[in-house]
Amino acid sequence: MLVSEDLRERVRRRYAEAARTVREGTKEGGACCGAAACCDSGEASRASEFEVAHGGYSEAEKGELPRLAADASLGCGNPVALATLSPGEVVLDLGSGGGIDVLLSARRVAPGGKAYGLDMTGEMLALARENQREAGVENAEFLEGEIESIPLPDDHVDVVVSNCVINLSTDKPRVIGEAFRVLKPGGRFAVSDVVFLGDKGGLPDGVVRSVELWSGCISGALEKSGYEALLEEAGFEDISVDATHIYEPERMGDYLGPDGVEALRTVPVASAFVRARKPVG
Repeated sequence: MLVSEDLRERVRRRYAEAARTVREGTKEGGACCGAAACCDSGEASRASEFEVAHGGYSEAEKGELPRLAADASLGCGNPVALATLSPGEVVLDLGSGGGIDVLLSARRVAPGGKAYGLDMTGEMLALARENQREAGVENAEFLEGEIESIPLPDDHVDVVVSNCVINLSTDKPRVIGEAFRVLKPGGRFAVSDVVFLGDKGGLPDGVVRSVELWSGCISGALEKSGYEALLEEAGFEDISVDATHIYEPERMGDYLGPDGVEALRTVPVASAFVRARKPVG
């Protein structure tokens, strides 16, 4: 398997390509495994056949923002709806992409609140800042950096959101630990992500170790129980991982082959809402 830095660079390159494609007006799909998935270009044609995004944003929410913000959404849910934000709160979006969750959050925490977006891809940050200017949102700030090393001080934000990004990290315990660090006591973790609903150790190696699927949100996903355990180990409480949509294994047949499809019937892949809270004490 490729080392983590190689995987990180593949993700970075494909999200940079996604941003460029959106700005050029040629993007056809809007999912973390859609036409702008983070696989290498030779793999993208296969990745485009499998689209993870489900549910997503209402037409009213998309209507609040510039078109390119919605077009650049590469997620698997709507963490802003999950987070139930209030005026005056400070929000951080891990892997903010084109800025849809940051801009929606910024409007919901006004007046008096602020929304940060953190992304490692310069092209996505440029697109997000362009969308911010067009939307006229002043209480948002986009930061360049990696979700494993958040450039914010301890106890700084009320809510951490993310949309189908944590599964892309090769150091998920560090990401969860960083989220815990920057949250204020009583702060909330409210994330849309992809999870395995069972023991993925029983899956064929070709499923779990596939770079295409890892970069496209699937093989990098945690087991539901593993996600819960990481949150608990980091110190979170009130933890829940609730599946919102189970993906049909037949749709991944070109990746997996017949044996892989059968395996995913017993260990399904699902979008999930992941919630937790940092203890007040």
